[in-house]
Amino acid sequence: MKKVVIIGAGASGMMAAIAAAENGAEVLVLEKNDRAGKKIRITGKGRCNVTSAKALEEHIKSFAHNGKFMYTPLNRLTPEETYRFFEEAGVPLKVERGDRVFPQSDNAQDIVDALVKRMAKKNVQVKFNKAVKTILRSQEGKLLGVMCDDGELIMADSVIIATGGASYPGTGSSGDGYKFAKSVGHKIVDIRPALVPLVVKESDISQLQGLSLRNVKLSVYDKKGKLLVSQFGELLFTHFGLSGPVVLTASGILSDYWQKNKEELMGDIDLKPALSREKLDERLLREIKELPKRSYKNLLGALMPQLLIAPFINRSGIPYNKLSNQLTKEDREVIIDLLKGYWFTLTGTRPLAEGIVTAGGVNVKEVSPKTMESKICPNLYIVGELLDVDAVTGGFNLQAAFSTGYLAGLSAAQKENIE
Repeated sequence: MKKVVIIGAGASGMMAAIAAAENGAEVLVLEKNDRAGKKIRITGKGRCNVTSAKALEEHIKSFAHNGKFMYTPLNRLTPEETYRFFEEAGVPLKVERGDRVFPQSDNAQDIVDALVKRMAKKNVQVKFNKAVKTILRSQEGKLLGVMCDDGELIMADSVIIATGGASYPGTGSSGDGYKFAKSVGHKIVDIRPALVPLVVKESDISQLQGLSLRNVKLSVYDKKGKLLVSQFGELLFTHFGLSGPVVLTASGILSDYWQKNKEELMGDIDLKPALSREKLDERLLREIKELPKRSYKNLLGALMPQLLIAPFINRSGIPYNKLSNQLTKEDREVIIDLLKGYWFTLTGTRPLAEGIVTAGGVNVKEVSPKTMESKICPNLYIVGELLDVDAVTGGFNLQAAFSTGYLAGLSAAQKENIE
């Protein structure tokens, strides 16, 4: 019986353990936290966006970096199979807007429990509060096992590194995996935050903290006015700037840009993307005609959330108590300009620790996509967020963790057959 040691009891690690045990391996999982699936518990605001119901090709297209690498892993454990896995494990799922898949209970703990129970059923041994210090190799470079922080040496036929990236370090993803990979000769593509909130320079944006806008369009430009990214959907204002689905999706592209160009970027929000400037002017004139003695401030109340009115008035420079029927054509142009382009200056992303996902990581050219085995150190497997693979929001990143973990566990248990 082959002995497989897995470092990390997160999404990829637990799925790797299940796949290896189901294929005849003796499996030991080493987890430095006191429990499994700490990061899973907080994904999707504690609801856990398990996967996406979109077609496999859409999953591939969702990756910002190295999507082609994911073809084999996603075919070995498909989104449909992941869906079936959890339903059969007693966790009914549901498909929400954008084909996002969640537990019907809206409780991420159910996903963790399902994985933990399946590991127990397959006799996977899990040691908690057990941190790994280094990968053990012979002088000739042959993989031997791992050495733990407490000095214990654990021998193994195969080792799977499933430690996660460097985002949300409080969950255990503190970057250990990069250190392990580098120690055997792997190159690490510069890590940076992906799916991360953005920092805005203008102080009036912080006044909007807590305001959520739906069906708006976010656009970001470089200093020459070139459009870098444009996203339509939901946006959230915070005390430091912007968050929400459209921001998180755009952040990967912007994070890449800021890696090479240390400069501020201009952005704007189209608050009424469904309406042209002409239609907006018609709407304004209609509102003015209906209540001509209404103040400018109260007129804006018919066009936007209450919280946005004060900063909008300040930016427009139009007196708040000016009567609607006193608004000139020039005034209306100013209002439409702001409605179609509520501008701001972006200075960067929030820190890597606040990123939902880490971009960058182990160079995928040094890992076999057919097995997840290292091309540099035989019998070492690298999975999940450690790899230089990341996707937009919608369940794609968690699916990538499950699929790469599953393939690594399968490969580690069956290596003789594969070769």
